[in-house]
Amino acid sequence: MNPVIESDRLERLSVRGEDDPSVRWTGAFASCGGRGATQSSTIVYEIEAGGRLGWHTDATEETQYILSGKGELRMESGVYALGPGSVFVIPTDLRHDLANVGQETLRAVAFFAAAMFTQTFDDLMLPPRTHLLGTPNRGG
Repeated sequence: MNPVIESDRLERLSVRGEDDPSVRWTGAFASCGGRGATQSSTIVYEIEAGGRLGWHTDATEETQYILSGKGELRMESGVYALGPGSVFVIPTDLRHDLANVGQETLRAVAFFAAAMFTQTFDDLMLPPRTHLLGTPNRGG
């Protein structure tokens, strides 16, 4: 089995907030439980100019690396500027959001410290009209 994943070839799922048009992004799991990983998960994602992820908490620690674009990491403790090469860590259950404040698409990779996890969003997310997103294997 080839362990290399060509992330630019992964089909992205478009996600948006039901009541907030600024919550819009696309993402794909490069790895998670059942997809080549037993201890971690990796998501590649993009946020178009003016968009954001939406306020949420993650059920596991998260590390992100910004590939391109200009963003703001928003947390209750403050707002932090991000750009290409920025790395940050979000502890488990810390409420946060990430917004694209630049003119180009923000592209990033998120690494999670579990092969299965959920994300709890403040707003309903579409699809599938739920507050909970996460790894495909999160049901068991």
